[in-house]
Amino acid sequence: MSDVVRWGAFSCALVPFVLIVSGTPVGGAAGAAAGLAAVTCACRALLRQSERTAARVRVRETGQLRDRTGLIRTGARGGGLHCDRRTPVD
Repeated sequence: MSDVVRWGAFSCALVPFVLIVSGTPVGGAAGAAAGLAAVTCACRALLRQSERTAARVRVRETGQLRDRTGLIRTGARGGGLHCDRRTPVD
């Protein structure tokens, strides 16, 4: 997801620059930048929501959750009880 957001932010900066160099008025370039920023923010929000939904489905199906680093955690918060012994963690 972060690569998509980075490319979106890059295009939000590059497109107005190219428009101004090619002779488009500054107001038009600013409007294009604002539109691209809005689309980038909306796409980022949708991507985050889909990742959260996929994580919830994975937890329901397997009982395991992968965090952003790829490590597997148990449960929604990953602490409290060991799966094997069912005793509290010290």
